[in-house]
Amino acid sequence: MSLPRIAVDAMGGDEGVRVMVEGAALARRRHERFKFLLVGDQALIERALDNHPNMREASEILHCEDVVAGDEQPSRALRRAKTTSMGLAVNAVKEGKAGAAVSAGNTGALMAISKLALRTMPGLDRPALAALLPTLEDHDVIMLDLGANRECDARNLVQFAIMGAAYSRTVTGRERPRVRLLNIGTEENKGTEDIRDAANQLREASGLAMDFEGFVEADKINRGDVDVVVTDGFSGNIALKAIEGAARFVTDLLRSAFSSSFRSKVGFLVSRPATELLRHHLDPNNHNGAVFLGLNGVVVKSHGSANAKGVANAVEVAARLLEDDITNRIARDLGALGEETLNGASDGLQAAK
Repeated sequence: MSLPRIAVDAMGGDEGVRVMVEGAALARRRHERFKFLLVGDQALIERALDNHPNMREASEILHCEDVVAGDEQPSRALRRAKTTSMGLAVNAVKEGKAGAAVSAGNTGALMAISKLALRTMPGLDRPALAALLPTLEDHDVIMLDLGANRECDARNLVQFAIMGAAYSRTVTGRERPRVRLLNIGTEENKGTEDIRDAANQLREASGLAMDFEGFVEADKINRGDVDVVVTDGFSGNIALKAIEGAARFVTDLLRSAFSSSFRSKVGFLVSRPATELLRHHLDPNNHNGAVFLGLNGVVVKSHGSANAKGVANAVEVAARLLEDDITNRIARDLGALGEETLNGASDGLQAAK
């Protein structure tokens, strides 16, 4: 099956061209049908391609020397969108020159540029940032929003649930993903009015391709008994950073413990298969590739510190979304919910106020 080209912002991320091209090359070794539009400094990209001959025939270069800085304000990045590698990569999706864009650059700038260029899908108020997180089971959990929207009302949360379920069906294959709202407890009377109202709307909705199971607390996100966790961007970003920090704490603690004495080093050799499995499971590169859901096009955000394996995973996420036509899938699911239900969430809030 042929795929549209994937535009890669080759200048984004901590290491830029070398890692981005190496990651794209790794993805293509796994999937020969992948083709790329590499956006960035042509001389640097050409030099990187010398190490990856499999990429030559599959890639076109769009020359651009201007880069969005990691600490650049989104408003400034927007004004420079027509001259930066990030802006041109997203614009390639808008113009139909690529099916998806992948960037490891500034998250806020990428969100602003993507939203302006691609616009939010009809029927949706806001896009959301979704990512895959590891669980104790053999599947990942999808969590959204992770920072695109600091404040969300019930209507936004309902829409995020629909988008998250559609994404989950793409990456997990589940026909009816298990969806829960992040809350401070599982009882129906817990949480803010927005969260409770969103839960009521999801319970009462019919025709949705999901199983809404109420609330989940933050310490249960990675247990494996939920497929999609929905929250506002403020809470989601805090929860994500706490999970990432806990993973680093565990790996650093094990490293310190196993190097503390000769006996510990012997113990490490004995338990190495188990510790390697743990390291692989907690490695963020194995779950790399956050998605801006709700746009008229596919945009994937790679972690800025991702290595080549992580970039390859982000490219593969973009390809899966293209194969499954995620934009039309979300549109169909929104249609199944119906405008009456969505408006009901907002009307209920207004009446309460």
